[in-house]
Amino acid sequence: MAAGAAQLGLSVVLFEAGEMGGDCLNTGCVPSKALIKAANTAHAMRHAARFGIGAVDRPVVDWQKVQAHVRDVIATIAPVDSQERFEGFGCTVIREWARFTGPDTVESDSHIIKARRFVITAGATALVPPIPGIDTVSYLTNETVFDQPDLPASLIVLGGGVIGVELGQAFARLGVAVTIVEAASLLGRSEPEAAALVRDSLRDDGITLIEGVAATAVAPSPAGVALTLADGRVIAGSRLLVAVGRKVRTDGLGLEGAGVSFNRKGILTDSKLRSVSNRRVWALGDIAGREQLTHAAGFHASLFVKTVLFKAPGTADVGHMPAVAYCSPEVAQIGLTEAEARARSGDEVKTTVWHAHENDRAQTERETAGFCKLVLGKSGKLLGATVVGEAAGETIQIIGMAMANGQGVRALTNLISPYPTRSEIAKRAAGAWYTPSLFSDRTRKLVGFLKNLG
Repeated sequence: MAAGAAQLGLSVVLFEAGEMGGDCLNTGCVPSKALIKAANTAHAMRHAARFGIGAVDRPVVDWQKVQAHVRDVIATIAPVDSQERFEGFGCTVIREWARFTGPDTVESDSHIIKARRFVITAGATALVPPIPGIDTVSYLTNETVFDQPDLPASLIVLGGGVIGVELGQAFARLGVAVTIVEAASLLGRSEPEAAALVRDSLRDDGITLIEGVAATAVAPSPAGVALTLADGRVIAGSRLLVAVGRKVRTDGLGLEGAGVSFNRKGILTDSKLRSVSNRRVWALGDIAGREQLTHAAGFHASLFVKTVLFKAPGTADVGHMPAVAYCSPEVAQIGLTEAEARARSGDEVKTTVWHAHENDRAQTERETAGFCKLVLGKSGKLLGATVVGEAAGETIQIIGMAMANGQGVRALTNLISPYPTRSEIAKRAAGAWYTPSLFSDRTRKLVGFLKNLG
């Protein structure tokens, strides 16, 4: 957003107290996906025999070299978010923490800025639950897990959401004994059948899963750390990774003094991300109280430029924001789940499914766990979808394109997919929607009549 506004001729001051590029580049999406790639390479080596290639039961994992790989990926991408690049666009970059001192003024250690508009993009940080004893151990979060000096012998992951599952599986595939503890259910916001496939995969990787039991205490132990559960069990491990969610960064921003209303989810905004209480202020990204996703923040930035700078219509409240868990198999989701759709529309909701074992590309790669599920409303309206399997995050974009343009299931059947590709599964799922009517007795009679016309 800052780059776009500056290139359009506006005077832009950008405050950043931490690393340029924020969480995604430095402690989130980029390092975690780089780590996952390394882990999946080790996994592929163990399972190479199915392709007629000699397998390696215990690949040698050099943690320092894995870390070097992760750091190199970050360094390669970093120039895109560098201070020099933004200054090249015309932004004034101040590497200090800023806070409001009034409704139209922000202040840092060395600067006082008055402005017509303010955009807050302070993001979120790892949530650490108030479990008794948590402060007595040196726990990890996604912000520190990549900097461990050595691979832990064993890792307890507190939280079975996206972050916990992704990192837990990655470390397991690197040879660490992993236990995931989830108070509710694994990937609880996903379709149950998607979570079931991931659950099976995690167990195949040797991960111990404990679901439906909360942690009640943490303490140091001879092994490193001990986690006491509500049922009385005590789980020991050398390290503890806390992955129970994220909390928005509202502390220290001086929001109260600026008259900016907020709650634990973030700043209260309207559909254009403008503060409901201070009309000079907009909130983008995690702190806007909506999806905590990097691509959501990018969408918010585009929306700001569109609605504020160009005065065009637009809204942040869209129904086609995708989300992906980059575990194995990947779980990609967009729009409503079946349960969410039925809670809104009841019997009007229908579903159609195509399984990955019926996809020829999946068969050639010996990775057939997964499916594409479409959630449909009246007249085949696309309400949501879930894709599970290799590269699910790529396939979901086809469905997202249709939803973003107000198209229904027919648009997916009109797609011509190159063969063989995994993304063909979306077209097949859409085609399955029409199968009952296409081959019905009524259609057969129609074809029987038409064949005699010429």
